Amino acid sequence: MNIDQRCIETAIAMNDQQLLRYSRHILLNEIGIEGQQRLLEANVLIIGLGGLGSPAALYLAASGVGQLTLCDHDKVDFSNLQRQIIHRTSTVSQPKVVSAQAALHDINPEVECIALDVRVDAAQLQELVAKADVVLDCSDNFATRYAVNRACMMQRTPLVSGAAIRFDGQVAVFDFRLADTPCYNCLFPEDSEFAELRCATTGVFAPLVGIIGTMQAAEALKLLIGIERGLSGKLLTLNALDMGVTRSKLNKDPACCVCGNITSPLQRD
Repeated sequence: MNIDQRCIETAIAMNDQQLLRYSRHILLNEIGIEGQQRLLEANVLIIGLGGLGSPAALYLAASGVGQLTLCDHDKVDFSNLQRQIIHRTSTVSQPKVVSAQAALHDINPEVECIALDVRVDAAQLQELVAKADVVLDCSDNFATRYAVNRACMMQRTPLVSGAAIRFDGQVAVFDFRLADTPCYNCLFPEDSEFAELRCATTGVFAPLVGIIGTMQAAEALKLLIGIERGLSGKLLTLNALDMGVTRSKLNKDPACCVCGNITSPLQRD
């Protein structure tokens, strides 16, 4: 079967509303009908529906990712509304996943949103990651990041990690489908003493989480479509005060307890 025939068959698989809704994606040579069909068939796991998970989930749903699994055990607080744009004043005190599920349904009712209002244990996390095509870590603590990293490594599921505090944000992509990819633990070793900074005590610039969360969505979409240009094996850092951006190449840490192999973990492009 040639490319034109595949495109015709894929186009037929989409209804008229879908062809219209995703027409601006379909017009892009890098996506086209086949790329959009991959999104419609994809399953993305989002850990955390706060500042980062909010914009990430909104753009993934709007882009037509077929299934979004939302995982967060927290409830919407009034102080969240300054930056967690998926939630509304009317949803304060609701579970975040329920609030997010309703907002995503309004944006794109075709997307299946599974709301998990739980703090998952290691076994549950392994099961969720195994079913996902891509995982977005939008959590706000190292313990969760390490657990998600380990699960993604074991299941060979691509991981898009984000973080934001004060005016500083970062995004990294670990494509565990590739044999030589580093992991989050290479960058921040679990046995090191990194300061655990929280928005509740240090503050965070509202648009920063929007920028980082949207970057996470963009990297996830490219992984799903098969666009190779991106942040795989790299760390992007952003300072929102002067909009300074740095990209660093990540290599496996030979002493990493998760994926240990070669060379030092950080090398400037």
